[in-house]
Amino acid sequence: MKLALSIVLFVLATLASPIAPAFAQVKQKGVWTDAKDATIPPAFHFQGEYVGKLEGGSPIGAQVIALGGEWLHVVVYPGGLPGAGWDEKHRVLMEGQLPASADGSSGRVVLKSVDGKRKYKSGRASEFSPVREFPPAGHKPWTGSIEGGVLSGKTDGGRAFSLKKTVRRSTTLGAKPPKGAFVLFDGSGLDHWNGGRLDKGVLHTDAKDVNSKPRFKAYTIHVEFMTPFRPTARGQGRGNSGFYQTNGWEVQVLDSFGLEGLKNECGALYGKAPPRLNMCLPPLTWQTYDVDLVAAEGKDGKPGATLTVRHNGVVIHDKVPTKLGGGGFKLQGHGNLLQYRNIWVIDRSPN
Repeated sequence: MKLALSIVLFVLATLASPIAPAFAQVKQKGVWTDAKDATIPPAFHFQGEYVGKLEGGSPIGAQVIALGGEWLHVVVYPGGLPGAGWDEKHRVLMEGQLPASADGSSGRVVLKSVDGKRKYKSGRASEFSPVREFPPAGHKPWTGSIEGGVLSGKTDGGRAFSLKKTVRRSTTLGAKPPKGAFVLFDGSGLDHWNGGRLDKGVLHTDAKDVNSKPRFKAYTIHVEFMTPFRPTARGQGRGNSGFYQTNGWEVQVLDSFGLEGLKNECGALYGKAPPRLNMCLPPLTWQTYDVDLVAAEGKDGKPGATLTVRHNGVVIHDKVPTKLGGGGFKLQGHGNLLQYRNIWVIDRSPN
């Protein structure tokens, strides 16, 4: 009797625990999922997007990538940021390292022009290149610094430039489900999903796949996601996930901020087609995918479909021929800590 009572008391104590082991937050070394985490490396506060002008008035944009070891790599875009004025061809590259005394609110990074031996996404920050062919078109020996949220310096011709840090938000971020839409996740529960963890209105994959219970043949779907901050990782190790459509096609989810935008990087139809433009925002920034899978006549007059994908409001795949769906959606865990929210779908299945 005493043994049975002890078991009952143990079970009740476990259920009453504020965080049962099965629902505890998953943590990984060298990975951050909260921008307010006090342990986040200082380089996180310098990474991101900057906008400004060259002396004389020409607009320019820059993306600052954190690479671990407090290294920063800067990609400067003539005309403005990707999707906001960049000519989609020319880039200028600089790099620098935070001093040991720098923290999240202070410090100055001296930037020099990138040169020497370079490799795309090299694990060695001193050999890193965000472009496959180095040097990229338009690369010049610019120099500068980052301090107090301002990236400033001079071009090889002596023209001054000054850019201020900015936070871009997707034009569809926070989009409300229209009348008739099916809400897959609104932060209140996981009734429509197999797997996942709910915390403060956010769906966490905790490195495991999460699958929707409802199935759709054709649809318009909105989903918001956040990649983790993993500065020492490269390539597919940098917050890899995938937003699988109901026909099995994967829209890649990955921290590809500042990179080329290849067919295995963020926004790609994985293994099939690269995004028209890399619209990836910095890690720990909420981003959006808006996908249309629409019924259309396929080859030889057979039923088919087209797939259109908008990443942060910009079309990156336009009416790509594919097939209709029939299964559920999958938010791939792939061993990485991804976060999702505000998922709703409009059923456009043919009769």
